[in-house]
Amino acid sequence: MEYKIIIFGGGGVGKSSLCIRLTMNKFVSVYDPTIEDVYRTQLTVDNTACYLDITDTAGQEDITGMRDKYITDGEAFVLVYAVDSRPSFDEIKILHNQIKTQKEKNVPIIICANKDDLEPSAHHVKSQEGKDLAKDLNCLFIETSAKTGKNVTDSFSQLVREIRSTSTVKRKRGPCSLF
Repeated sequence: MEYKIIIFGGGGVGKSSLCIRLTMNKFVSVYDPTIEDVYRTQLTVDNTACYLDITDTAGQEDITGMRDKYITDGEAFVLVYAVDSRPSFDEIKILHNQIKTQKEKNVPIIICANKDDLEPSAHHVKSQEGKDLAKDLNCLFIETSAKTGKNVTDSFSQLVREIRSTSTVKRKRGPCSLF
């Protein structure tokens, strides 16, 4: 199976770093603002191989006009905030609302609290706040570190499981379903 995943979040939260860690297993510390990059990788989830087409989107406000197209094209979403940035955390609700406005209610979304490798004193957003937000928005939640690799693969694996569970329901509804 092939899944189209869109990754959203503010500038500098580590969206590209998460993608690079997942696809190349390395960390790039130089921040180069992204307009749009597409990563393709194979991942085995629950003993079943799948391909992920991950669109890494811009975090800058002046490029957000493209969000509607990304949301329309996406099958699932990764919403990323940096634990050392309260504004990036606050943006998650806005991104979630934009997705929910265009997509069906049960679209798979995972919220990633990135940069979890930072010292606790640098965390401007506490773990429980992220968990509470995910619960309120009915999303998956995970703490990640692109730098160390913590939970990067797990975050995408969880999202694939969620896609599969919602896709099974959709396929059963279709009168011409081959699945």
